[in-house]
Amino acid sequence: MKYRTKLILCFSAGTIAGAAAIAGFAFKKPVPAESAVEVKEGGKIEYKWYTPDLPKSLDFCGEKVPLNRWEVRERLDRDLIVNYYAHGGTLYMLKNANRYFPMIEERLKANGVPDDFKYVCAAESSLQPAATSTVGAASMWQFMKDTGPRYGLEINEDVDERYNVAKATDAACAYFKDSYKKFGSWTAAAASYNCGQGGYNNQVTFQGGATFYDMVFPEETNRYIFRILSLKVIMSQPKAWGFMLDASDGYKPIKTRTVTVTETVANLSDFAKQNGSSYKMLKLLNPWLRSRTLPVKAGKRYEIEFPVDGQ
Repeated sequence: MKYRTKLILCFSAGTIAGAAAIAGFAFKKPVPAESAVEVKEGGKIEYKWYTPDLPKSLDFCGEKVPLNRWEVRERLDRDLIVNYYAHGGTLYMLKNANRYFPMIEERLKANGVPDDFKYVCAAESSLQPAATSTVGAASMWQFMKDTGPRYGLEINEDVDERYNVAKATDAACAYFKDSYKKFGSWTAAAASYNCGQGGYNNQVTFQGGATFYDMVFPEETNRYIFRILSLKVIMSQPKAWGFMLDASDGYKPIKTRTVTVTETVANLSDFAKQNGSSYKMLKLLNPWLRSRTLPVKAGKRYEIEFPVDGQ
């Protein structure tokens, strides 16, 4: 085995061992004779994985999570384990949060929606702006094609504002406020984002539960709230959970300049070049532009983002 190969393998083993040590000793009092990593006969490495401790108390938008109930604790435990041990995905989400959370937090506040709903966005798409689902939900907030227009989003073959993060956040806020008015609970509003307002109302009518935690839903919705809660626990204190990101590690918000368009753009590639940029950069910063042209009706206007000089 060449030295370079040995060095890479040793480094990789050390990295994994470090992660195992964090997993083992950050959440469980170590036993003196116990190690998080053990070298077995023949040089095989055996890692020991531990379950993280549940928080002593937890809330969503100020609404208490009843952790005194065994079924609630076990559901939270399941998704906390899943999201904690999904190291790569969680790290990548945390890096993206540095770029997108400031804008999402600003829009939530402006719309009078609690800050905790940013974790709904994380649960929906892992903060991936181009995320799509097998049933047709799209973008960071995973709006369905028939739901978006009801909350002010333009969706057609040329423009799909589900991919405009700021506008989609405003639309999601309108949905949450609408659901809160219907059900009287932010937790219910979040759950209804997964199963639909009609679906949530059907369960309330049939079961008569006082809160989300008093009822049973389809498994996807049952897990949905606990995925949101587990992401809140981890992402609100990442270093306490062993995710050692410094401020400089996160992806930075992209500085842009805005060009207002009031007339049809026949060729978006030419338009990008005319504005000192490229078609690739135009599509990256404006994923809501879905075709190669931008038809503009009389009285309509669009704002297109371009990077500032040097980006």
